Amino acid sequence: MGSTATGELPTAQEPVRVIEGESLAALREVPSGCVDAVLTAPPYSSGGFTRADRQRDVSVKYQQTGTRRQYPTFSGDARDQRAFGYWCALWLSECLRASKPGAVCGVFTDWRQLGETTNALQAGGWVYRGIVVWHKPGARPIQGRFCSECEYLVWGTNGPRPLSGSPFPGFYSVPVRQRDKHHLTGKPTDLMRALVKVCPPGGLILDCFAGSGTTGVAAALEGRRCLLIEREAPYAQMCRERAAQVIAPAN
Repeated sequence: MGSTATGELPTAQEPVRVIEGESLAALREVPSGCVDAVLTAPPYSSGGFTRADRQRDVSVKYQQTGTRRQYPTFSGDARDQRAFGYWCALWLSECLRASKPGAVCGVFTDWRQLGETTNALQAGGWVYRGIVVWHKPGARPIQGRFCSECEYLVWGTNGPRPLSGSPFPGFYSVPVRQRDKHHLTGKPTDLMRALVKVCPPGGLILDCFAGSGTTGVAAALEGRRCLLIEREAPYAQMCRERAAQVIAPAN
């Protein structure tokens, strides 16, 4: 599967398309009012309390000691909190413009950036609806402290959203398994398969920080379409390859 021009949207025959490029610039070329749901995990700019901590290579910040598998690096993860919030508000406002009325937006974050992410969602024009907890069983215990074994999906809507359809859980407990991890901060396919169901069948999901493309894989498996944006070339290629593996058997 090759890259697509920003104006070309996924189709039923080609349900996952990849834009290789910087997210904010690419988002400005996405047509208005075409997206049913936004599900994405921007670089958290986390992994430390000080500027020096945040400036460390992502492989140091996010890869556990003793992990044998090496992942391609990625950029854009060293903003301070004020810059992170302002930047998020910019791309979230573009996601709002590209979304249909009532569309859902879900943004992953960790505990350090949780408050700033809720602010940025609202600054981007979305109606803030709450926080979904993703529990990661098997997190490393730290003596005398609570375990950091949860991440969060801050979610909102593009204006009012009709009260219809089945409810969704506010808590998901899904482990990270090495055979299913393709990115330093990758999310489990099973988790994303559950979350993409917030989009109606056949609808369009936007992931503007696609990483290894798990949102696209999950969308294709669950009968949704997905537009992926990824600026790092190795990961953009991974998105294409993983999507092709899922789509080819179905065709």
